[in-house]
Amino acid sequence: MDIRQFDIPRYLSALPLFQESTPEELVRLATGCRLRRFARGDSVFRVGTPCEEFHVTVLGQVKLFALSPAGQEKVIELVGPGMSFAEALMFTGKPYIINAQALSDTLLLSVDKATVEREIEADPRFAMRMLAGISRRLHGLVHDVQTYTLHSGMQRVISYLLHELPEGANDAAAMALACAGHGQRHAPGGQSITLPVSKATIASRLSLTPEYFSRVLHELEDAGLIRMDKRDIHIPDAARLAEHTWAEPGGRRAAPAGQALPA
Repeated sequence: MDIRQFDIPRYLSALPLFQESTPEELVRLATGCRLRRFARGDSVFRVGTPCEEFHVTVLGQVKLFALSPAGQEKVIELVGPGMSFAEALMFTGKPYIINAQALSDTLLLSVDKATVEREIEADPRFAMRMLAGISRRLHGLVHDVQTYTLHSGMQRVISYLLHELPEGANDAAAMALACAGHGQRHAPGGQSITLPVSKATIASRLSLTPEYFSRVLHELEDAGLIRMDKRDIHIPDAARLAEHTWAEPGGRRAAPAGQALPA
C-alpha cells in the first residue's frame, strides 16, 4: 500500500468513532493524523513516553502489554485492524502506562490530541461520541477481568476460539454458547480459524501459562472438538465445543494450581 495515496478522511468515516462526522470535520481531523509503518517487533511506544495522540490499527496487529519488575510479560490486549487504543489516556496528560509493540508488519494511524480537542470545542456531540467509544472499551476490559477471575482456563480457551471464528460465523458462535448453557443443540457447521499470533502471546492474553494453553488445545483435539495444524484450527461443531464448558457439575473446570496466571 502506498500511504501517500491513503485517503485518511474516508478511512476515518468508516470508524465507529467518526461515522457521524461531517465531511468538513473529517478533513479537519485528517490534518492532525499521521500514518506510520512498523515492522514486526518494532516498539510503538513504551511506558513513560508522553501520550499526545491516540492510535488506530489500519493493517497488522499491535500488542499492548505490561512488564513485571522481574521482566514477566502480561499481554493486556491485541489490537487488530479498525481498533483504536490510548484514547482515554490521551486526555489525562500523563505518559503511557503500558507498552505497545507491532506483532506483524503494521500500518498505524495516529490522531493528534490538539486536533481532537479542537473538534470537541467546536461540537460537544463529538465529545459524546468519544465518551461512548471509551465506555465500550472499559466495558470490554471489565468483561475480561470477569472472565479471568470467574472462568476456568478451559472456558477461557474455548471462549477465545469461538470468538475468533471468521466474520459471519459470530452469530453462530454466540448461539452455540447460549444453547450450550441451556442444554440445547445448535446445528453443526465446520469453521476454521488461524491463530493471529503465537500461542504464548494468546496464553498471556488469557492469563494462562503457555504450557497450560497448549495442554488445553491438545485435550480439545483428543476429544475430537478441534483439529490442529500448527496455527490453523478447525472447529467441526461450534455447539459441541461450547457444550464442553458445561460438561462438569456447575459448568466449571478448574485449572491446575499454578497454571492460571493472575489477571
